[in-house]
Amino acid sequence: MNKELPQNVELHYLFSRLPSVDKILNNGSLQDLVTKLGHVAVRDCARQVVDQLRQEAAAGQPNTRRLLLQDNVLDSLCLRVRRSLDAEGVGPLRQVLNLSGTVLHTNLGRSILPEAAVEAMAMAARSTVDLEYELSTGKRGERETYLEKLVCELTGAEAATVVNNNAAAVVLVLQSLATGREVVLSRGELVEIGASFRIPDVMECAGCQLVEVGSSNRTHLIDFANAINERTAMLMQVHTSNYSVQGFTSSVSTQELANLAHAHDLPLVSDLGSGTLVDLSTYSIAKEPTVKEVLAAGADVVTFSGDKLLGGPQAGLIVGKKSFVDAIRRHPLKRALRIDKLRIAALESVLTLYRSPHTLASTLPVLRLFTRSASELSALATRLLPHFEARLGQLMHITVQDCESQIGSGALPSNSLPSVGIALRPRQIESSDKALQSLATAFRNSAVPIIGRLNDGSLLFDLRCLEDESLLLAQIEKLTLTGADG
Repeated sequence: MNKELPQNVELHYLFSRLPSVDKILNNGSLQDLVTKLGHVAVRDCARQVVDQLRQEAAAGQPNTRRLLLQDNVLDSLCLRVRRSLDAEGVGPLRQVLNLSGTVLHTNLGRSILPEAAVEAMAMAARSTVDLEYELSTGKRGERETYLEKLVCELTGAEAATVVNNNAAAVVLVLQSLATGREVVLSRGELVEIGASFRIPDVMECAGCQLVEVGSSNRTHLIDFANAINERTAMLMQVHTSNYSVQGFTSSVSTQELANLAHAHDLPLVSDLGSGTLVDLSTYSIAKEPTVKEVLAAGADVVTFSGDKLLGGPQAGLIVGKKSFVDAIRRHPLKRALRIDKLRIAALESVLTLYRSPHTLASTLPVLRLFTRSASELSALATRLLPHFEARLGQLMHITVQDCESQIGSGALPSNSLPSVGIALRPRQIESSDKALQSLATAFRNSAVPIIGRLNDGSLLFDLRCLEDESLLLAQIEKLTLTGADG
């Protein structure tokens, strides 16, 4: 372009280079987004992109002016629309490949369900089911009858009920058994569940008065005993499943606390958080208290999650003495927190797998991922390495690297699982940070987004959770790089 042209003439020419919104929408590269998100969403985004480029050109931004003078300006604008929609997180849930090294990744949906549970959910979704209908009598039934039977069988509890997550379970227990009264809890167990959702906030929401005893690192039985009075509704334990305190520490065992509570005719409520139904040490994973063990030690009510160590759908399970569980079940809030037929179907299916403990490590995806061997992961990395090198070897040093996976979702925070990953490190050290960020973005922009983690100057793909090898290879082959070369 003639640099001597007056500014207004130049802008007029640049603006004429901008494709119309209709032309952008009709471009074949965006038809999948139009189908998935709808015409209106993509149209509005295209308008925003065009308006933004018009403003940037008017402001004299050189990169925008160069873009508008390119022959492939339409393709560039379509790419901007796609990236803008991706950046906004607009659209339905998408499958992603979790190579982050966190097995139970809260932001990626936590537990993967077994195929049996997926099939059970599909059946319940497609069909009418006997959710609250007794086939034997033709009368109305209870939606949790079989589910309660399974939970009690596996935990040894007298009764059980289920709500939509463990935070809801804790709130419901407190509102049912302790509203307007005091709940005694160790100061060292005032955990934050996540997103600034803290136990004191839960107590306040439930209308209870929290009585903190002991210190952050040491609490003794006498601390609980001295706090009990006529306003005390219960003693409570909260398992610190998302952090650990080490060194000069002391805590009160469940059995000791249960004996003290029962001596004062009070219940002991234990929130296990990431509760497990099996002894994880059997699978060479750090020991966590099982629900059955905590009940056997004297806890009257235990709450735990369904979608963490248990390996099922999101749910909050409440188990314990029948008199307490019945009171919880009768509370008006229970109906607002109940789970639907899809999650009941999935949870029943997952719990059924626990009836065959000898096959659980192969049938339950969470446990299968926890127990993958180093040799299996090393062999997987060896097969994948040439494909990474063929696509990215000119830009990156690519190596197989030993690493550590996390359990995730607040479970076993001090323990990790030996794993193997593929590390990508930029060849141009001076621009490595920018190149790594661009590369991570490129993988996230894949048709099936690939989620790794930035680790010590490299982009690391931990292979523990990769079970569909061909799906990853297909994404690598089609990977679109912009800026990853620095």
